[in-house]
Amino acid sequence: MKKPKFPILHVWLDELTELVKDEGILIFVILLPLAYPLLYAMIYNTETQRQLPICVVDDCMSDRSRDFIRRVDATPEVVIAAHCVSMSDAQELMRKREVFGILRIPREFDLHLWRGKQTVVGLYSDLTSMLYYKVEYLAVINVAQELNRNIKVLEHQKTTTAREEKQARWPIRFEEVKLYNSAGGFAAFLIPPVLMLILQQALCLGVGMSMGRSRERFRGLVIPPSKHYKNTLAIVLGKGLVHFLIFLIMGLYMTICVTRWFGLPQLGHLNELLGLLVPYLLACTFMAMFWSHFIYRREDCILLFVFMSLPLLFLTGVSWPGASIPPLWKTVGSIFPSTWGVNAYVRIQGMGASLGDCRQEILVLWILTAVYFLLSCFLYMFEIRKSVGRTLLN
Repeated sequence: MKKPKFPILHVWLDELTELVKDEGILIFVILLPLAYPLLYAMIYNTETQRQLPICVVDDCMSDRSRDFIRRVDATPEVVIAAHCVSMSDAQELMRKREVFGILRIPREFDLHLWRGKQTVVGLYSDLTSMLYYKVEYLAVINVAQELNRNIKVLEHQKTTTAREEKQARWPIRFEEVKLYNSAGGFAAFLIPPVLMLILQQALCLGVGMSMGRSRERFRGLVIPPSKHYKNTLAIVLGKGLVHFLIFLIMGLYMTICVTRWFGLPQLGHLNELLGLLVPYLLACTFMAMFWSHFIYRREDCILLFVFMSLPLLFLTGVSWPGASIPPLWKTVGSIFPSTWGVNAYVRIQGMGASLGDCRQEILVLWILTAVYFLLSCFLYMFEIRKSVGRTLLN
């Protein structure tokens, strides 16, 4: 194939050709962005925990305690998997991971209720996962509240009218409206930020492996000794444009196709998604080119960028409240495009925000693009001098 005359097109074609020929790079820039979102979305597709097995220790053995247990078993959150005669038997089932919670009805449960006293129901939850506690607590507290309302009505049944009975059952009636995550599910909460992190991680891995391959091929240099690799601007733009265009397609695939297939929040329009993806992917591309200068072997990028993925998820302020993150770590997180891109994407796709509503995040992404672009140009200037110096020595 005849090489183009313009340096930027020459660099672009060389980078694309090397990318296509290398199976390792193809895995990171094609297979990983295609498969990872599907894997995560399928794992969390059930959204919330259902039918979590728990056991019961009923020390009361009364009609009312059995009615309470039946109501708990009828909830969609939990299922009564076993009835134990003692707490030691129940704890043994929990240690064997056969159940994930224990509901204990005290001996004086029915007696205290008949005497008008307050009684206590024990709920012991396996806190190896906060989701276990959440569903168990919701199931028991909803049944307890319904039982409380029935008891109030029975106490006033002979002396109240139907209207007063209704007021006794619902003194303050409330309506629950879940904003932005109507199902209260884990997938709608976690997958959107993970999609943006996958884009950044895959892009960094692809660029890093390409850089490591170049150093191995050209004996420590990241650019070949060629006349087309004498212009810093052409090198940075030519190499960056290859990865940017590939991941722009991958970004649209994730934000449009994956979200639609798995019913994730999708309130953003195409122009708003493009308005976010363009500065986000540009910032990620030039950041990857900058950090990849410190990679000297292909395998080094895996150690560096995969290690950074989990801390970056916390630094976004999505999985852990941003207000609780120390100022030092907020500053560290602000130098990564994912911190700003994740928050903007969640607001656009999950809350229906416009680009104007996310102007701070968009502005910072453009600033990061400019900063990392200049840093990449600065480092490539030294690479050009090293390449020229080696050519003169030879």
